[in-house]
Amino acid sequence: MTDAIVVEGLERTFGNTRAVDGVNLNVPPGEIYGFLGPNGAGKSTMLKVLCTLITPTGGTARVAGYDVVREPKEVRLRIGAALQEASLDPNQTGTELLVLQGRLYGLSNAEIDERVKAVSAMIDIGDALDHRIKTYSGGMRRRLDLGAALVHRPMILFLDEPTTGLDPASRARVWEEVRRLHEDGMTIFLTTQYLEEADSLADRVGIIDHGKIIAEGKPSDLKQALGSDVIVAVVSPGTGEQASAELERIAGVERVERHGDELTIVTPNASTMLSAVAVALEGCGVVVQNLTMRTPTLDDVFLELTGAHIGRDEADEETTE
Repeated sequence: MTDAIVVEGLERTFGNTRAVDGVNLNVPPGEIYGFLGPNGAGKSTMLKVLCTLITPTGGTARVAGYDVVREPKEVRLRIGAALQEASLDPNQTGTELLVLQGRLYGLSNAEIDERVKAVSAMIDIGDALDHRIKTYSGGMRRRLDLGAALVHRPMILFLDEPTTGLDPASRARVWEEVRRLHEDGMTIFLTTQYLEEADSLADRVGIIDHGKIIAEGKPSDLKQALGSDVIVAVVSPGTGEQASAELERIAGVERVERHGDELTIVTPNASTMLSAVAVALEGCGVVVQNLTMRTPTLDDVFLELTGAHIGRDEADEETTE
């Protein structure tokens, strides 16, 4: 069976900025592919190319078997998209929006009635569907936007940071619906900055930084590649280099990543190494401000690959468009 998404050497530049820089990826049918990275990394630009909203400046991309440049209409008929900024008419009701979406995709009146009922049950915003969208909360708008993307039963669903800014309850609702769609066999391409979102939902993740995919695989495999456990030590200012050198001498420490005064110590068994780490730091005169142990996270993967945590305060790449 043909992959749902096939990308080869994809590039997209804005002036001198390479927002997407030679990306290759394949997403098979029925997979949730998590596209993970900080703002400005190229996530949203990549998604816009795949949704035919902007054209690439190099390489090729095929979605649902169709080229995004040569056959954009065929692509659009087979995808649904819920982007960061929901383009909803505040003076429409939720029901009016869903009906309009069905008409735009050429559904019959009977098909529209059936699909609106099904989508309404899924997004679960009750009687608010008959109220004007301007009265909706942020979570309700996000769920309605997701419903509108599903009215025509797309083969592939693109979600661009679908839970950014939502409260925990609304975020959980969106996660529940994504899992349900996945169980029904839908292919989902999900961009996110939330590590727990990618970890919880995605079959595979691609980590993008500065327009390039720097790692790809199952979340569990990427985390396991770091080692079985992690100890994090925060030491007094200016002593990180000294502390790192001392910790690297401890038998059983696989490696130490130093980022300022925060040290990430990778070891097969953190519980047995914690006391040895504390003793070593005390012995060399380093003051420990915080010492914790945990299993690796996707942020640890990103930290090792890029030297930085995934943050949310960078300017989004879309400001360059």
